[in-house]
Amino acid sequence: MNRIDRLTAMILALQSHRVVTAEQLSERFELSVRTIYRDLAALGEAGVPIVAEAGVGYSLMRGYHMPPIMFTEEEAAALFMSGQLSEKFGDDSQKIPLRDALLKVCSVLPEKQKHYLSTLDSRIGVWGPADDLGNHKSMMPVQKAVVRRRCLKIHYDTGSRGKVNVRTVEPLGLMFCGIRWHLVAWCRLRKDLRDSRLDRMVELKVLEETFSGHENFSLHEFVKRDIEGSSLAPFELRCERWALLKFISKRISRSLVDQAENVVGSIFFISLQMTLQLYKLTVHLIDQLVKLLIELTVL
Repeated sequence: MNRIDRLTAMILALQSHRVVTAEQLSERFELSVRTIYRDLAALGEAGVPIVAEAGVGYSLMRGYHMPPIMFTEEEAAALFMSGQLSEKFGDDSQKIPLRDALLKVCSVLPEKQKHYLSTLDSRIGVWGPADDLGNHKSMMPVQKAVVRRRCLKIHYDTGSRGKVNVRTVEPLGLMFCGIRWHLVAWCRLRKDLRDSRLDRMVELKVLEETFSGHENFSLHEFVKRDIEGSSLAPFELRCERWALLKFISKRISRSLVDQAENVVGSIFFISLQMTLQLYKLTVHLIDQLVKLLIELTVL
């Protein structure tokens, strides 16, 4: 990236964030902090109204916006591919806004790039176990509640067993894990952090009530602690190769596979370690898993 492109990208970075530090820009552009300081000074000399707050960071003066910039072919394709993935792994509340956004992107592209995306659209597809996510519409309301710190009242089907309980939570973060979207929130009933699957929310209401606190909450740290604090249940499975591949593709995520190797001929051996806490395997689900293993091992 030459310096002109970098300075343009730096303006866009400032424009897309309320405040950004020199260290963050240094990491983003893989440059030294000293170089970032020089670039910021050059932008200021060129008339870009950059506001510096000691101990806080840099921002653009309110009201300043850079004129629209044309997307490169790679940028447009990356947005399009991201949209395809979101169509697959998002929910119904996202799909219409996503399609509208991509339509706006396509509308400003030159004909050559429009043809490129049209060809790409006919040549790619996204399939996977997320086909059974269902037609839920909770993603957009939940993410707005997370950002605006609004309490949620949810009717939750624990373990998908038909037993629905009502709880009020303080939403702190969203994560995609185990081919499902999860809400991490402070549960006022349990007085603790809880991880709830969005597809198990039978009913959801964003309350007018806001909440405070949790300033030090980190979603990444929460997931890290959850994994490290989970108990692993190792087990071994020996069966025909076709049965094993069907088991992996239909029943569990490939990320759960620890290792696999050929033993004798068509017999396949696999060693699995399943994080029970992270994937929330209930007693009912474990019972189903045991029955499946018995079916597959009796060949």
